[in-house]
Amino acid sequence: MLEEKILNDFKDALKQKDSLKVSTLSFLRGQFGYAALEKKKDKLDDADCLAVIKKLMKQRQDSIEQFTAGGRMDLADKEAKELLILRSYVPPEMSREEIIKIVEETVKALGAFGIKDMGNVMKEVRLKAGGSADGKLVSELVRERLSKQA
Repeated sequence: MLEEKILNDFKDALKQKDSLKVSTLSFLRGQFGYAALEKKKDKLDDADCLAVIKKLMKQRQDSIEQFTAGGRMDLADKEAKELLILRSYVPPEMSREEIIKIVEETVKALGAFGIKDMGNVMKEVRLKAGGSADGKLVSELVRERLSKQA
Protein backbone atom coordinates (compact mmCIF):
# COMPACT_ATOMS: atom_id res chain seq x y z
CA MET A 1 0.00 0.00 0.00
CA LEU A 2 1.22 3.49 -0.88
CA GLU A 3 0.80 4.97 2.59
CA GLU A 4 2.96 2.20 4.09
CA LYS A 5 5.63 2.69 1.42
CA ILE A 6 5.77 6.40 2.24
CA LEU A 7 6.06 5.62 5.96
CA ASN A 8 8.97 3.26 5.26
CA ASP A 9 10.66 5.84 3.03
CA PHE A 10 10.15 8.43 5.78
CA LYS A 11 11.90 6.15 8.28
CA ASP A 12 14.76 5.56 5.83
CA ALA A 13 15.13 9.31 5.25
CA LEU A 14 15.31 9.83 9.02
CA LYS A 15 18.10 7.26 9.28
CA GLN A 16 19.97 8.86 6.38
CA LYS A 17 19.43 12.36 7.84
CA ASP A 18 17.92 13.59 4.55
CA SER A 19 16.19 16.65 6.00
CA LEU A 20 14.40 17.73 2.82
CA LYS A 21 12.90 14.28 2.25
CA VAL A 22 12.00 13.97 5.94
CA SER A 23 10.16 17.29 5.97
CA THR A 24 8.40 16.60 2.66
CA LEU A 25 7.25 13.12 3.65
CA SER A 26 6.31 14.28 7.14
CA PHE A 27 4.10 16.98 5.65
CA LEU A 28 2.64 14.45 3.20
CA ARG A 29 1.83 12.02 6.02
CA GLY A 30 0.11 14.86 7.87
CA GLN A 31 -1.99 15.60 4.81
CA PHE A 32 -2.93 11.92 4.65
CA GLY A 33 -4.16 12.25 8.24
CA TYR A 34 -6.31 15.27 7.40
CA ALA A 35 -7.73 13.53 4.33
CA ALA A 36 -8.54 10.43 6.38
CA LEU A 37 -10.36 12.59 8.95
CA GLU A 38 -12.35 14.31 6.20
CA LYS A 39 -13.37 10.96 4.74
CA LYS A 40 -13.98 9.49 8.21
CA LYS A 41 -11.58 6.60 7.58
CA ASP A 42 -8.73 5.12 9.60
CA LYS A 43 -6.50 4.66 6.56
CA LEU A 44 -6.64 5.97 3.03
CA ASP A 45 -6.66 3.66 0.02
CA ASP A 46 -4.12 4.18 -2.75
CA ALA A 47 -6.50 6.27 -4.89
CA ASP A 48 -7.07 8.70 -2.02
CA CYS A 49 -3.33 8.85 -1.33
CA LEU A 50 -2.64 9.64 -4.98
CA ALA A 51 -5.25 12.41 -4.91
CA VAL A 52 -3.50 14.00 -1.92
CA ILE A 53 -0.09 13.68 -3.57
CA LYS A 54 -1.34 15.19 -6.84
CA LYS A 55 -2.89 18.08 -4.94
CA LEU A 56 0.44 18.77 -3.22
CA MET A 57 2.27 18.47 -6.54
CA LYS A 58 -0.04 21.08 -8.05
CA GLN A 59 0.63 23.37 -5.09
CA ARG A 60 4.38 22.95 -5.58
CA GLN A 61 4.10 23.73 -9.31
CA ASP A 62 2.12 26.88 -8.55
CA SER A 63 4.67 27.90 -5.90
CA ILE A 64 7.56 27.37 -8.31
CA GLU A 65 5.90 29.70 -10.83
CA GLN A 66 5.24 32.35 -8.17
CA PHE A 67 8.74 32.18 -6.69
CA THR A 68 10.34 32.28 -10.13
CA ALA A 69 8.25 35.30 -11.10
CA GLY A 70 9.24 36.97 -7.82
CA GLY A 71 12.94 36.27 -8.35
CA ARG A 72 13.21 33.89 -5.38
CA MET A 73 15.16 31.12 -7.06
CA ASP A 74 16.26 29.67 -3.70
CA LEU A 75 12.65 28.96 -2.74
CA ALA A 76 11.77 27.81 -6.27
CA ASP A 77 14.63 25.29 -6.13
CA LYS A 78 13.44 23.96 -2.76
CA GLU A 79 9.90 23.54 -4.11
CA ALA A 80 11.25 21.82 -7.24
CA LYS A 81 13.16 19.31 -5.10
CA GLU A 82 10.03 18.63 -3.04
CA LEU A 83 8.06 18.18 -6.27
CA LEU A 84 10.56 15.53 -7.43
CA ILE A 85 10.14 13.65 -4.15
CA LEU A 86 6.34 13.72 -4.47
CA ARG A 87 6.45 12.78 -8.16
CA SER A 88 8.35 9.59 -7.31
CA TYR A 89 5.15 8.21 -5.72
CA VAL A 90 2.88 8.90 -8.67
CA PRO A 91 2.69 6.51 -11.62
CA PRO A 92 3.99 8.01 -14.88
CA GLU A 93 1.45 10.03 -16.79
CA MET A 94 0.05 8.87 -20.11
CA SER A 95 1.42 10.37 -23.27
CA ARG A 96 -0.62 12.78 -25.37
CA GLU A 97 -1.05 10.09 -28.05
CA GLU A 98 -2.41 7.56 -25.53
CA ILE A 99 -4.91 10.11 -24.23
CA ILE A 100 -6.00 11.03 -27.76
CA LYS A 101 -6.64 7.34 -28.47
CA ILE A 102 -8.78 6.99 -25.34
CA VAL A 103 -10.68 10.19 -26.19
CA GLU A 104 -11.41 8.92 -29.71
CA GLU A 105 -12.61 5.54 -28.43
CA THR A 106 -14.78 7.17 -25.78
CA VAL A 107 -16.37 9.67 -28.17
CA LYS A 108 -17.27 6.83 -30.55
CA ALA A 109 -18.52 4.54 -27.77
CA LEU A 110 -20.74 7.22 -26.25
CA GLY A 111 -21.85 8.62 -29.59
CA ALA A 112 -20.90 12.05 -28.25
CA PHE A 113 -21.68 14.97 -30.49
CA GLY A 114 -20.65 18.48 -29.59
CA ILE A 115 -19.53 20.29 -26.48
CA LYS A 116 -22.76 19.49 -24.63
CA ASP A 117 -21.46 15.92 -24.18
CA MET A 118 -18.12 17.03 -22.75
CA GLY A 119 -18.99 16.13 -19.14
CA ASN A 120 -19.90 12.54 -20.00
CA VAL A 121 -16.83 12.09 -22.20
CA MET A 122 -14.52 13.58 -19.55
CA LYS A 123 -15.93 11.26 -16.90
CA GLU A 124 -15.38 8.15 -19.04
CA VAL A 125 -11.90 9.18 -20.19
CA ARG A 126 -10.80 9.81 -16.58
CA LEU A 127 -12.12 6.37 -15.59
CA LYS A 128 -10.30 4.66 -18.47
CA ALA A 129 -7.08 6.59 -17.81
CA GLY A 130 -7.17 5.53 -14.19
CA GLY A 131 -5.86 8.85 -12.89
CA SER A 132 -2.63 8.63 -14.86
CA ALA A 133 -3.63 11.38 -17.29
CA ASP A 134 -3.23 15.11 -16.73
CA GLY A 135 -6.74 16.51 -16.22
CA LYS A 136 -5.95 19.78 -17.96
CA LEU A 137 -4.65 17.97 -21.04
CA VAL A 138 -7.63 15.60 -21.08
CA SER A 139 -10.02 18.54 -20.93
CA GLU A 140 -8.18 20.31 -23.74
CA LEU A 141 -8.18 17.21 -25.98
CA VAL A 142 -11.85 16.38 -25.33
CA ARG A 143 -12.88 19.97 -26.05
CA GLU A 144 -10.79 19.99 -29.24
CA ARG A 145 -12.26 16.66 -30.41
CA LEU A 146 -15.87 17.60 -29.68
CA SER A 147 -15.44 21.02 -31.30
CA LYS A 148 -14.53 19.30 -34.57
CA GLN A 149 -17.90 17.52 -34.61
CA ALA A 150 -20.07 20.53 -33.86
